[in-house]
Amino acid sequence: MEAKSKAQSAKRIAPWRRIPDPRGVPEMRRVKFRFEDLEIWKSAMDIADKLFQIANRLEEKKLFRFADQLRGAGLSMSNNIAEGSGSVSPKEFSNFLNISRRSTFENANILFVLHRNGIISEGEKDELLDKLDHLCRQITKFQRTLQ
Repeated sequence: MEAKSKAQSAKRIAPWRRIPDPRGVPEMRRVKFRFEDLEIWKSAMDIADKLFQIANRLEEKKLFRFADQLRGAGLSMSNNIAEGSGSVSPKEFSNFLNISRRSTFENANILFVLHRNGIISEGEKDELLDKLDHLCRQITKFQRTLQ
């Protein structure tokens, strides 16, 4: 009975869970991490995809430093959400979410610089700024649920 309660306790705090294989084959299961179900992580990944497309265009123009900066800031949003989801306390998770939220501001600033230099269109800038603003609001709302 004690072993069962330990297993149940570990299951409660694990930042991942097993996904059953639809065919019922245990060897084919993969681990699913808790962050994969978070809407904020999904939004951050969608934005990162668009930022990576811009970064690819920057590399074609030999603007490697801008491309690297954009990729790093783009990854930081989803990376910090994912890393924070493995935290042992809500306060620690909230700190990672703060970093992710600040990365949205970094990305917004990069988009302004790219637009001012004629590298991206106003429409592309505005679309991504709207998505970044929405993500910021999603993160803030999610942080409130942790308190």
